[in-house]
Amino acid sequence: MAQVFDNIVLAGLRGSLGGKLILRRGRRGQTIVSKKPVFAPDREFSAAQKAHQQAFREAAAYAKAAKNEPVYLEKAEKTGRAPYNVAVADWFTKPQIVELDVTGWNGQAGQPIRIRATDDVQVMQVFVVISDGNGTVLEQGAAFPLDAFWWSYVTTAHANGNRRLLVTAQDRPGHKAQTTWQN
Repeated sequence: MAQVFDNIVLAGLRGSLGGKLILRRGRRGQTIVSKKPVFAPDREFSAAQKAHQQAFREAAAYAKAAKNEPVYLEKAEKTGRAPYNVAVADWFTKPQIVELDVTGWNGQAGQPIRIRATDDVQVMQVFVVISDGNGTVLEQGAAFPLDAFWWSYVTTAHANGNRRLLVTAQDRPGHKAQTTWQN
C-alpha cells in the first residue's frame, strides 16, 4: 500500500485503476493506492467467521448510533481516531473487574466494598449482590463511582457466617463482566 501526498497526477483520484489498483482518500487527505483484493468465487465462510461478521455488523450499527456521543468524541480527539472507530472498538472490548477490596468489610452494615473496574472507554455501572452460604440474597445494589477506576458499595445489611459477593460491571455498549468472592 502506498500513500501519496500532494501529487499533481494522483490528486483527487478515487476508485479503480486498470482493474488492478484501488485509489482512495485517507483521513489526513492523502491518496492511498493499494492492490485490488481477489476473492475466490466459491469461497465459504466458517461458523467462526460468520459469527465474527455478525458481531461486526452489530458493532457497526452500535457505532453508527453512538459516534456523536460526547465520550466517543472526546476519546477520538485524544487518540486521533474517528469517533465511529472508537465506538466499534468499544463494542468489541468488554469491561474488566481488576480488583475487589473487601478489607474494610467484615459483614457489618455500613461498611465499604471497593471495586476496581476498567474499560477502554467507560464503565457505566457496577452492581453488587451479597448472599449467604446457602445462596440466599441478603442485599444487592449499585455501587457509586469514586474516580475513573474505583467504585464503592456500602453494605446495608449484616452478613454473618459464609458470605459471597457477585460483582457485575457494565460498559457503555452493555457488555458485562462478572467476578465472585467468597469467604
